[in-house]
Order: sequence, then structure tokens, then C-alpha cells
Amino acid sequence: MKRLVTGLIILSTFLFQQCTTVPLTGRSQLSLVSSATMQSLSYQQYGDFMKTAKRSSDQRNFQMVVTVGRNIQYAVEDYMRQSKLSDQLKGYAWEYNLVDDKQVNAWCMPGGKVVVYSGILPITMNETGLAVVLGHEIAHAIAKHGDERMSQGLLTQLGGAVLDKALEKQPALTRQLAMTAFGLGAQLGVLLPFSRLHESEADRLGLIFMAMAGYDPHEAVGLWQRMAQLHAGSAPPEFLSTHPSDNTRIAAIQKELPEAMKYYRKR
Repeated sequence: MKRLVTGLIILSTFLFQQCTTVPLTGRSQLSLVSSATMQSLSYQQYGDFMKTAKRSSDQRNFQMVVTVGRNIQYAVEDYMRQSKLSDQLKGYAWEYNLVDDKQVNAWCMPGGKVVVYSGILPITMNETGLAVVLGHEIAHAIAKHGDERMSQGLLTQLGGAVLDKALEKQPALTRQLAMTAFGLGAQLGVLLPFSRLHESEADRLGLIFMAMAGYDPHEAVGLWQRMAQLHAGSAPPEFLSTHPSDNTRIAAIQKELPEAMKYYRKR
């Protein structure tokens, strides 16, 4: 028993030492993998994805994705600079792509690789609607949710193994952990792999980032109402879901709008 208690104390101390802080929210999070390592892994996964993905030939919508993405990127960089957190963006290689796919999907990998699926554009409807989605997805990266998920996976499934060793000994499992951490293959608003905490945090940060970029955050309510209509009757009960129900999400966003509007820079 004494050994068990000692072991738990050592483990708790180790985990405490491996924690970082989420910008804006101040929440502590587990971090067993360096940002540089996560970025390297994400760039590899992104390259593999883009080799098989069909890039959209719709230049107007592609340019909209790039424009909105860059506007939010600049807002994020400005916020991080003002908060003396620019070092957390070290190694970022921002890139934006629109792929021709009917999935209602979008994601941003650690390091700033952003992909929007054409299937989500009828839901976003315009630049501001797209800013809701990209603000949310970029917030996941800025808050290092992928890093946190990867760390949790390494801890629970591989006993906290160092990533390099995990890749060497169990490459298939490790790559699957990375795919889950990056959100690849999951539909926005339906099957997102992030926890409710991550989703709510990304909603809050995303509202602030889009507001700083000059997009009215009130549009987030309409976006999620349209998303709710998309999968009405098909979404699982909230207690079985890893993300907030649409009604819960919309209510939370409405409460967060006054904070986001403090950052609003009208275009």
C-alpha cells in the first residue's frame, strides 16, 4: 500500500510538471509531447491527406477560405503578440485549402494547416459563417487540444511512452492516436473527437478570434442553428455525446457574446 501511495505521488508530481496553460482561459492541460514534435507529425499527416484529397477548382470559394483564414490568423497573431505569447506560435506554417468533398467538415492541425470541405459551405453561407467555423477550428490548434488529446492517448494507451518510442514500437496505434488528436475523418458538429470541454473552449476562443478579425460573432448562433437543422433527429443524446448538444452550445454561445463583442473590430 505504501508503495502504491508513493507511486501515485510520483505520478501526480510528474503529471503536474507536464502541464501547460491554455491562452485566454488559463486552464491547465496535460502536455507530454512538445509542440515541435506535434507540428512535425501533423505536417506529415497533412501531406499524406493532401496527396489523396481532391482540391476544389472553385476559385471564388477557395479565395474566400484563404481570406477568412488569414484574417483570423492575423487576429490570433495579434492577440498572442499583445499577450507576449508569440513563442507559442513558433514553427507555425499556416496554409489553407478547400477540398471537394460533400462532408460537412473542417479542421486545423497543430501548426496551422487548415482544410475546409466544400460540403460545409452551404451551411456557413457567407464569409462570416465561415469565420465561425475557422475561428473554432483554429482555436482548437491555438489551445493545443490536439497536443492534449495526443498526450492523453499516450498516457492511457501506451503508459505515457515518449512519442518517438511509441512510433517505433506501436506505429499503427500511435498514428491512429494522431488521427484522432488532429480530428481527421470526423464531421464538424456531428462526430468531433474532442471532449465537451475542448468544444466549449474552442467555441469561446473562436468567438473572440473571429471578433478580433472583424466578423460579427452573433453569426455563430445562426450557424449552429443551421447545423442543428442539418442533423435534426440524428444527433445522439447529449449524455452519450462527446460534444455539447446544439441547444446547449447555442445557449452557451449567447452567454459568451458580450465578452466576444469587447474584441469586435468592425470591418
